[in-house]
Amino acid sequence: MKVSIIGAGNVGASCAEYIAISKIANEVVLLDIKEGLSEGKALDLTQTASTLGFDTVIKGVTNDYKTTKDSDVVVITSGIPRKPGMTREELIDINAGIVNTVTESILKFSPKAIIVVVSNPMDTMTYLALKSNRLDKKKVIGMGGALDSSRFKTYLSKALNKPQSDIHAMVIGGHGDTTMIPLTRLASYNGTPISTLLSKDKQDEIVSSTMIGGATLTKLLGTSAWYAPGASVCYLVDSILKNKKKIIPCSVYLDGQYGLNDICIGVPCIIGENGVEEIINLDLNLSEKNKLQESAKAIAIMNKSLKNFI
Repeated sequence: MKVSIIGAGNVGASCAEYIAISKIANEVVLLDIKEGLSEGKALDLTQTASTLGFDTVIKGVTNDYKTTKDSDVVVITSGIPRKPGMTREELIDINAGIVNTVTESILKFSPKAIIVVVSNPMDTMTYLALKSNRLDKKKVIGMGGALDSSRFKTYLSKALNKPQSDIHAMVIGGHGDTTMIPLTRLASYNGTPISTLLSKDKQDEIVSSTMIGGATLTKLLGTSAWYAPGASVCYLVDSILKNKKKIIPCSVYLDGQYGLNDICIGVPCIIGENGVEEIINLDLNLSEKNKLQESAKAIAIMNKSLKNFI
């Protein structure tokens, strides 16, 4: 199995690291436009193989898409990272051009690849990759829901003082500070509803912390986070390459599901060898349905900025 990662910044390098360590691919290609960056990171990662015990071949290349030929999965992390005070909307003009060019270049050499989009604003970039290239909607997946859900579980774990592995929770909606929807009503600790274990005020605090999770890290780090995004990509790629059919919240194209059309937004999906195997229809209450509709409206407004690309 072969995975290519476009963009060798912090997120891309973390993706390559976790995928190699997890032994889920035979080959990982790390590609960047900056001369020597991907080559250096690939060499550095390769030098951990004997100590960490993996045999994955890691190649670094500068803007040579021929090396990505016949990739099973391609991960797009390209684009400028969100800076302190910058909204995801402000990223659109710059990153749309980058993502569009990258997607076209990928498809020349790996037309059957499943594409995982990480670039922000992620829901809009996922929609762009899909629509501008008229791809199979099952083959283009935005990673955001997996990351947001892991952050949600982290805050729940801290509040409960329980391990994250025993907590079941997910975030749907857009991958944005105001558009994501942490589903506290459906969250549980080993089958026990979170609502019976935490006060309403504490639940609201956790929801708020989750929604600004990315911005919090950007403020602390001075740039976007990379460990959790890299791990979330690896988790998603693992389910694809090993056909695990895990239920993972992802930004995918909706065509009537949840009453939404012509939009990429986060909902739970079964992820397997064909990409999006199935979209799971959650039994949302009225409040949750309304929040999802509002989230979709906000994403649709951002998508209008793509008129020069689609």
